[in-house]
Amino acid sequence: MSVALSNEVKQALQDIYYNERTGRGKEALALLERASAAGDGDATCVLARCYCGRQYVWAGHGFPEDDDKATALLHKSVEQGSALGVLVALRSRELPPHIQKKMPFASLQEAFEQVLELARGGDAFSQYVVGNAYFWWDFLSIYEKTADSFPNHAAFKAYLKENISQCEEWFWKALRGGMYLAANNLNKYYREGDEDIIAPQPEKARDLYKIAAEAGHPITQAIYADDLTEAGRKEEALLWYKKAAEGGHPGAWYDVGRCHFNGVGTEKDAVYAVSCFKKELEKNPIHTGACNLLGKAYFFGDGVPQDYTRAYQYLSTAYYKQDSTWGVFYLAKCSFNGWGTPQDYRKTMEFLNKMTFYNPEADYMRGFIYARGLGVPEDIKKGVEFLQKAGDLPCAKEELRNYKKSLFGKWSRRA
Repeated sequence: MSVALSNEVKQALQDIYYNERTGRGKEALALLERASAAGDGDATCVLARCYCGRQYVWAGHGFPEDDDKATALLHKSVEQGSALGVLVALRSRELPPHIQKKMPFASLQEAFEQVLELARGGDAFSQYVVGNAYFWWDFLSIYEKTADSFPNHAAFKAYLKENISQCEEWFWKALRGGMYLAANNLNKYYREGDEDIIAPQPEKARDLYKIAAEAGHPITQAIYADDLTEAGRKEEALLWYKKAAEGGHPGAWYDVGRCHFNGVGTEKDAVYAVSCFKKELEKNPIHTGACNLLGKAYFFGDGVPQDYTRAYQYLSTAYYKQDSTWGVFYLAKCSFNGWGTPQDYRKTMEFLNKMTFYNPEADYMRGFIYARGLGVPEDIKKGVEFLQKAGDLPCAKEELRNYKKSLFGKWSRRA
């Protein structure tokens, strides 16, 4: 129950949170597993966080998400005597009475005092945990306080404000110490305040992600790039997307490629864009945006030689694996014409029915299929209506010549 973190935990925190762009996440995970097995409760606590998903740990590490395992590890960390484990379990609502009884502390307050000591000693993870205890009102459980502990509501409200406001200092210390996650709660604290207790201060949130981005955290570099994009500062945004990509942030190479493919914040460079999409797909073969834009590049031969087979491959990956309908028009054209895939009018209709925007070529294909009864029951009237909706599209006008209308208004195929 030492109040000092082990060298193993310190190193793991460096690699997982404070300097994550080194790419040593998997080594850090293995280090924590060995330390946890040897009885290091703090290592078990941090290990639990690694299995909690991208809300708690950078997705760039590629750690598996396993809530059940995370919960079991948190409970184990409490039993191993980790004050950090107690506070994190409390925050996660994973400290039921039977687990709390197993902690080697006389009270939650005793565990909190140990974490405070670590935080005062400069550990950013502990500073973040302390900040959370104030931000999320866990201090009420820690100090065993309720509204009934105070003579009136005004006194209770004053107590809440005094404690909640302490999160600001601790989150700033954590952020400056390398705990990038602190920026998220600081942002929420400044932009939203807390009920009628803490007033919002949105002006203080303005540079939060810039500060974290400049400290080298890939995830905050990507967030800052998004903010710059929203503000119309697209050239600056591209620079930060590139930094995030080079740091290994998932999705960032797609963003760099997207900007170059569409000429956003830079001159259009489809060749370079394609190389970025391929880098993204090396890490995540089913990344939706990269599959869609790379498929479009192959469909039109933009930055690569035209290749309908590859176009269909990438676009259908996004459609079938990620439920993306962005490229269904191109998939429909491939299926309709037999480009890169066997001609299949039934599939063509499946794709066309997923479209959410108007395109006269889509009406031409629908009209052609219905009027000829290809993969659907023949319906010349319905087919002609779609062909007419296609307007001046030459292929639609040519197809319409195959049909005539009787004196009684019935459409039929010309002999």
